[in-house]
Amino acid sequence: MTNSPENNRKKSIVREYVEAILIALVLAVFIRTFVVQAFKIPSGSMIPTLLIGDHLLVSKFIYGIKNPFTGTVIVPIQEPVRNDVIVFKYPINRTQDFIKRVVGLPGDSVEIINKKVFINGKPLVDDKGVFTDNSLLSEGPRDNFGPVTVPPHSLFVMGDNRDNSHDSRFWRFVDYSDIRGKAFIMYWSWDREDFSVRWSRIGSVIK
Repeated sequence: MTNSPENNRKKSIVREYVEAILIALVLAVFIRTFVVQAFKIPSGSMIPTLLIGDHLLVSKFIYGIKNPFTGTVIVPIQEPVRNDVIVFKYPINRTQDFIKRVVGLPGDSVEIINKKVFINGKPLVDDKGVFTDNSLLSEGPRDNFGPVTVPPHSLFVMGDNRDNSHDSRFWRFVDYSDIRGKAFIMYWSWDREDFSVRWSRIGSVIK
């Protein structure tokens, strides 16, 4: 018994669809792993730069092409610089992703005195950090911290909402291998309280 031309044609069409779907899946995985990935902001630790409900695109390759299993850089491109907004694996629970701003680089001495950040003994030129609590806490690392020296291959990061951010003041440093990428543009923003789209934020470059 032989296949008819019509049956062969149907099998060919099915195979073409299967191949197209497989190629699309491979490309999607490749892009998400090595090129760009979407993230949603779930908390207010980066207010006012980032709001709850903002959706971002994160460049996965700007700091180099990495081994997706170990985080080791295979092809270096550039290293993080101060004020970059980065997404990384939360050091306390590596199944979670956090987003913060780079404050201290490898070798930097970081100290916080009465909420003022000092890098290598000099006040940080900072127009991103905001404060919502005028009081100074005598206990805990929120308002007074350090000095500490940032280890090699690591970063000290902070949220822009300085009084309401769980960051390197509490759990220290982010290793380069845990960096997922640099946030660079906002593609969607949803205000869940007003149940509305924040149209003015869409397309904003993240600085």
